[in-house]
Amino acid sequence: MIAVANQKGGVAETTRVHAPAAGLVDRGRTVLAIDLDPQSSLSFAMGVEEEPAASMHDVMMGKADIADILYESNGIDLAPSSIDLTGAEMHLLTRTGREYVLQRALRPMDGYDFVLIDCPPSLGILTVNALTAAGKVLVPVQAETLSRRGVDQLLETVNDIRQFTNPELVVTGVLVTMFDARTRHGRQQLEELMNIDGLGVVQPPVPKSVKVAEAPGARALGAGSCSRQSRRRGVPEDRGVTRCVTTRQESGRCSGPRPASETAARTMVAGRCTPEDW
Repeated sequence: MIAVANQKGGVAETTRVHAPAAGLVDRGRTVLAIDLDPQSSLSFAMGVEEEPAASMHDVMMGKADIADILYESNGIDLAPSSIDLTGAEMHLLTRTGREYVLQRALRPMDGYDFVLIDCPPSLGILTVNALTAAGKVLVPVQAETLSRRGVDQLLETVNDIRQFTNPELVVTGVLVTMFDARTRHGRQQLEELMNIDGLGVVQPPVPKSVKVAEAPGARALGAGSCSRQSRRRGVPEDRGVTRCVTTRQESGRCSGPRPASETAARTMVAGRCTPEDW
């Protein structure tokens, strides 16, 4: 079970759940995607345009089981979100054992090969629930100063989670998104991320892509998009993330496409992800 989390919004967090989920389905794996963000971006991207009759709000409030709210989208089972989830967050603050609500709700759902959780852009009780339930956490981040600062804050929260609710939680690594190798600032921020002790950086960075930004509105980022857009900028890197999810990297390095040129190779600083299977 993998939580995708960063309290800094706008780092392509939802896409980093959706695209690898599609790649995993293409590889024949069963995937449950959980939208734990009240903004419902993952639900919208996967085709849930109307307010769902039941959502993760009902699950977190104890009014429904996850199995009863699922939508199927291109082979991916989706537990959708809704704006009502904001109210559930407020309600959970007064409950005993509030950190374990999602963990208990997911116990009957152990038949999936992978469970991917899209966390809200905050370090509130919903994110704490996701990190308590998950075995691993992937941190998407832009190669920018404010976004990198958010990584430090998230790692502090991860340490708290390990101490109090989930001592087995592993930080799989940082995935740099919307990366522009042409800028000195972007390259500097990437190097700084890679110098954080004990923190792996999934390679290669995912470049900025208009096609990927357009995909949710066009419903083009479903399970078939990895094949339809395999030659388009952005998707090869997502396939590299999928390989990092499914394949044990004995060398500790995440596989990915080779740089197209010597110039590109110089801007792609070698990084590591943890050697364990996701």
